[in-house]
Amino acid sequence: MPGNEDHKLDDRLGNLDAELAKMRESQATKNRAKMDREQSNGLAMAWRLGSEFVAGVLVGTAIGWLIDEWLGIRPWGMIIFLLLGFLAGMLNLLRSAGKLPPPGA
Repeated sequence: MPGNEDHKLDDRLGNLDAELAKMRESQATKNRAKMDREQSNGLAMAWRLGSEFVAGVLVGTAIGWLIDEWLGIRPWGMIIFLLLGFLAGMLNLLRSAGKLPPPGA
């Protein structure tokens, strides 16, 4: 009889080990998926912030160039509006990152 009980315990331990292995594998898969999601969200946020900043600078530069062409004050319009575009890009970047409240809030 004692040998039979040892055999039952060994079977139960084997079953528990198998279940634990399944649970650990399942948890590891969930953790990998969560990390992949977080990494892709971070990458998307980086692209968004970068593009908002670059867009502000490009729009400011374009407006400055147009004003230079229209008024003939080259290069002052482009210099001034490049700086204003830089500031607008930084402001948009900070708002998108949640460091500043949106306008009118």
